[in-house]
Amino acid sequence: MTSPASNLRELLKSHVDTGALPGAVALIAHHDRVDVQAVGSLDAAGALPMGRDTIFRVASLTKPVVAAAIMTLVEDGRFALGDPIGRWLPELAAPNVVRTPGGPIDDVIPVTRPITVFDLLTFRAGYGFPADFSLPALAPLFTELGQGPPRPQAVPDPDEWLARLSRIPLLHQPGVAWLYNTCSDILGVLIARISGRSLPDFLAERLFEPLGMVDTGFSVPAADLDRFAYCYRTSPTGGLDLIDAPDGQWSSPPAFPSGAGGLVSTIDDLHAFTRMLLAEGGAAGRQLLTPASVRRMTTDHLTAPQRDASRLFLEGQGWGFGGSVDVEPVDPWNVPGRFGWVGGTGTAAHVVPSTGTATVLLTQVELSGPTPPTLMRDFWRLASG
Repeated sequence: MTSPASNLRELLKSHVDTGALPGAVALIAHHDRVDVQAVGSLDAAGALPMGRDTIFRVASLTKPVVAAAIMTLVEDGRFALGDPIGRWLPELAAPNVVRTPGGPIDDVIPVTRPITVFDLLTFRAGYGFPADFSLPALAPLFTELGQGPPRPQAVPDPDEWLARLSRIPLLHQPGVAWLYNTCSDILGVLIARISGRSLPDFLAERLFEPLGMVDTGFSVPAADLDRFAYCYRTSPTGGLDLIDAPDGQWSSPPAFPSGAGGLVSTIDDLHAFTRMLLAEGGAAGRQLLTPASVRRMTTDHLTAPQRDASRLFLEGQGWGFGGSVDVEPVDPWNVPGRFGWVGGTGTAAHVVPSTGTATVLLTQVELSGPTPPTLMRDFWRLASG
């Protein structure tokens, strides 16, 4: 009989052996029973062995981290979830909205109500990506804001970024539709404005240091670049094209620390974050957020029509704060109440509060689209089995 550890290692090895990815690190934890496996290499040449301490670009796994940071400020009494954001982000106090989502970008009407913090957390502020990427109002998100695959050194500083955003109309009225990505970047700017600290400094003080997340941040120190994985994209011919090397985009602090996808991290750091969500991180972890705040984060806040309109990204899942929530048993791994998200650089992290389960998968090959690849689905099936 094979052990769970052997099954996990063989699963990772089977995907590495095909050449689909150079390496991977994965973790499956049930309460205190933790299995971590590292397979393959940091680079496509196979010269640098993958390790448990390898640092990865985690992309959209940044989103639940930033949502948790917002909840620390809520618990501090700095604001309520229903508060309009214009108090701290006056640039967005009275934005315009395109008259129809597919209409011209200059045919706009005023918002019917202010954007709230809750709108940002639930991705229903009116900014972001729908299923149709051809809509005219989406173009400036790419050309003006640098939305899309993370490029830390290609985005302006937060004040300039927000000024540019203020000139772009919303795609929908606040509260109407779920739209992907942009709200997390706005939340990152909001944290800095409210706290008077930079987003990196705030996250370090309130989350990373208390949880012992020693390798998580918006750049990698020079002394740790030898542990930083290369990042690739699958080429049309089936090979791997290099996107970013260790001495590239994340080797120095960015002007704009992206709350939507800027972090780097390791398997053990992300496990510490998941344990906090499961209230299993020791005294310090349990005290970072109250159970009520974690329940708000991990509860679906979307209506059924909003979920249906967002299937390109969510596949029928709901959305909490910074991550999806399983509400439909569409796959063996889809467990009602499972909370987490995936990163476009080939990463995923989830928790199942009802079973005390945490799963983290880190690879260095960019996803080809919103649909999770075969390895992720195989990993989730193994974890749920």
